[in-house]
Amino acid sequence: MGTTQLETVPEPKYWHLKTVLSDALDSEFAVGEILPNERDLAARFGVARATLRQALEQLELEGRLQRRRGVGTTVAPPRVGVAVDPVRHTWPGAAGDDWQPVDAVESAAVPAAVAGLLATAPGDPVHVVRRSRVTHDRPVATELLYVPAAAVPDCAPAASLSAPARARAVLHELQTLELDGQDRTVELGSARAEDARELDRLPGAPVLVVTTRYVSGGRTAAVAVSTYRADTCRLTFGESDAVALLAG
Repeated sequence: MGTTQLETVPEPKYWHLKTVLSDALDSEFAVGEILPNERDLAARFGVARATLRQALEQLELEGRLQRRRGVGTTVAPPRVGVAVDPVRHTWPGAAGDDWQPVDAVESAAVPAAVAGLLATAPGDPVHVVRRSRVTHDRPVATELLYVPAAAVPDCAPAASLSAPARARAVLHELQTLELDGQDRTVELGSARAEDARELDRLPGAPVLVVTTRYVSGGRTAAVAVSTYRADTCRLTFGESDAVALLAG
């Protein structure tokens, strides 16, 4: 990496530095290689460490860098293309679904936003199914699927079942309903502590939150809140056209 006269650049210093660093990542560093420490990088580019940190944080947000505990800042591999809806118009857990069931519990407390989508009243029991997704041996997403007990009245997973079996029992009952349709929203968020552990990220790391509402019988029968790693995922939608949400 060579030095650059940043003082004459009209855009913010950290932004120009981010561009210079990005070019260097393409030409001088290999995937997985550890970057020099912040003190050395700041000295080479003649910037304050605060400016350098802003540039590094932006590159991490864009998926170019990864900060790993006990290792340092490394060059990230290209984003993995992850199909959000490879089998369209199906319930979670249907054939072709890449998610793995982890557990299911019944709860009377769900996030207010989810309760609003489900139109449940305070205290109404809801099955909460946790699922995970791994691509190329890397954890890429975790999900909480909320299913009102009233939507699947015959579902009562036995306590003797294993955690994944309880999750599969709820998914099985959900698939007995007729699916009218689904809608989806995507937004940028920050990893909660539990999601961060699942995704091998630090709490507060950038994530993509995909909320899917499933409709049956004219009302919401389930809501899935899927949290994807923003640094490694390139989300695609549809079976054939695969419109990219984020470029790798």
